[in-house]
Amino acid sequence: MKHISSRENPSYKLMARLGRGRDAGQAVIEGIHLCQAWLQHSGPPRLALFDSDRLARHAELASLAAELDESLCMTCEPRLIHALSDVEHGQGVFFIVGIPQPEPPAAIERTCIWLDRVQDPGNLGTILRTAVAAGIRDAYLSAGCVQAWSQKVLRSAQGAHFAMAVHQQMDLRALRTRLAVPLVATTLGRAQSLYEAELPTQCAWLFGNEGQGVAPDLLDMADVRLFIPQDGGVESLNVGVAAAICLFEHRRRGLARPG
Repeated sequence: MKHISSRENPSYKLMARLGRGRDAGQAVIEGIHLCQAWLQHSGPPRLALFDSDRLARHAELASLAAELDESLCMTCEPRLIHALSDVEHGQGVFFIVGIPQPEPPAAIERTCIWLDRVQDPGNLGTILRTAVAAGIRDAYLSAGCVQAWSQKVLRSAQGAHFAMAVHQQMDLRALRTRLAVPLVATTLGRAQSLYEAELPTQCAWLFGNEGQGVAPDLLDMADVRLFIPQDGGVESLNVGVAAAICLFEHRRRGLARPG
């Protein structure tokens, strides 16, 4: 493998730039688990960078490197690897990957999630991870959402990106015409209880911004408006928590249906 010992190396500079989210077409994946998940679902990366010291000492890293063509791999000085990571104890491996750009179908006919201006990386990653666990394979993100392939979102989602189609920068209002299933929105106003309402077999779940909720004009497009009953100690639930409750209630009912 080629070895990087300087910050001025072009591949290192590219990795650093992508790690700051400076490219809409490529992203950096960090850590053994996420890199293994990428290999499993999407194939080889465009470039793999390994901590030279860790690679020599850790069998799991060596095994990961052995799965790749050597032309795709580079080693790097530990001090330089550490500078790339935004976690205290990195695992010594980074992939550069091309961000998938899935095309929305002409008709959206299966359960999916629609996210309106979700801005916290932890919330977005949690929702994507929860959606995959609930059996959902499509996410549509409005232009105001945080970048789905940022380092913090990727860490929070723990591989969910690779098991679903993540559609970014979507005009949800225009996309409404493609929706062939009911649009179900969470809101506190003029809404039915999640536990009392009849839920469609397939639907698009719409969750909104952490502070403002779903935009009023989008809310007006919803076929069903739901709230989650709770005690009055707090005003509302975190959007990631609310999504988990709704998606798994929907899944529970689906599993309980005959056939």
